[in-house]
Amino acid sequence: MIDQAFTVTEINNYIKSLLDGEATLRNVQIVGEVSNFKRYPSGHCYFTLKDSGAVLKCVMFRGKAMSMKFEPQNGDTVLAIGRITVYERDGVYQLYTDMLLPQGVGDLMVAYEKLKAKLEAEGLFASERKQALPVNPKTVGIITSPVGAAVRDVITVSRRRNRGIKLLLFPVKVQGEGAAKEIARAIGFFNKHNLADVLIVGRGGGSIEELWAFNEEETVRAVAASAIPIVSAVGHETDFTLCDFAADKRAATPSQAAELAVVDAEGYIMMVENLSRRCRHLMTTRLEQEEYRLDRAKNSWALKDPERIFADSALRTDAAYTKLVSKMDSLLKQSRHSFELQAARLDNLSPLAVLARGYSVTQKEDYKVVTSIEQVRWGEELITTVGDGKIVSVVQSVEEK
Repeated sequence: MIDQAFTVTEINNYIKSLLDGEATLRNVQIVGEVSNFKRYPSGHCYFTLKDSGAVLKCVMFRGKAMSMKFEPQNGDTVLAIGRITVYERDGVYQLYTDMLLPQGVGDLMVAYEKLKAKLEAEGLFASERKQALPVNPKTVGIITSPVGAAVRDVITVSRRRNRGIKLLLFPVKVQGEGAAKEIARAIGFFNKHNLADVLIVGRGGGSIEELWAFNEEETVRAVAASAIPIVSAVGHETDFTLCDFAADKRAATPSQAAELAVVDAEGYIMMVENLSRRCRHLMTTRLEQEEYRLDRAKNSWALKDPERIFADSALRTDAAYTKLVSKMDSLLKQSRHSFELQAARLDNLSPLAVLARGYSVTQKEDYKVVTSIEQVRWGEELITTVGDGKIVSVVQSVEEK
């Protein structure tokens, strides 16, 4: 006689709960050869891992598959990381894959996690040691390869946001042997000579091997030790390196790094002008309110019953009325004077006011501001901005002081 019988669903659910409760199977790393790999239109990937003695069914859902740096081919030896559980409907266990790496990358991941734990324990990634980025830097240092999309993106975005920004490029190798040493040396050089207000350190996207220079201890320690604030811009949005954790700010892309480091000059001027307009409006409104209160007080005085006026000891004489009006006029004059002072201070803050006072800014055709006679040559065209427009001129002579 059978004491207890399970349905198929019940036994599959029971086995699933056993596997889900096993800690080892919740984050397991498995090496095997890829077989029957197929990526469906939904984005989900199905395949098997095999060795000489067995096979294991695997699935990698779209969200995880999108972050893969390569397309697995049948016969590739890979490292798969994920969790093993039962698919109740079919009654089979399989690996739900979170990450798939080519053979050899597994060793890099182990080294990555080991170094990350070590540096984190030392406090190199602590939020309290991170510096704030300067609000309006005048010079930005760029540490990256002199060729490639990353440096072009940083320069393009920086110039668009602020034409007057000074950019200093320190060209370095960003992958391969010696890259970490070059990056660390560049950070040290900028700090030693205090050449920039903020640094952008990074490169474009790539595989874990190609980004490895930004995971090496020498690079990470140089980033953490920098007295100049650093924006890390390594790879694409899904790429994370140890430099990202050590930097004062992490950017998803090199373009975003330029947006974080370089102030939007036109937007900043518009903000100051808007605040100036708001302040003027508030001061004008306050003056109108005070004038209205004064008029009401005068009218109230005129409408009062004479007998009540003389009955009130505080208002027995015309002198009391005169004193009250004089006091309110004095308060009104003080408010007006305060308003004029505030308006003058706001005008002094406006960059346009500097030009209006007779100063000017001279630039070359590439919009570089001319600050020295050594920057110009005979026959060059210059653009001079004054308070009410621009003057285009040609250099005829240069004279020293």
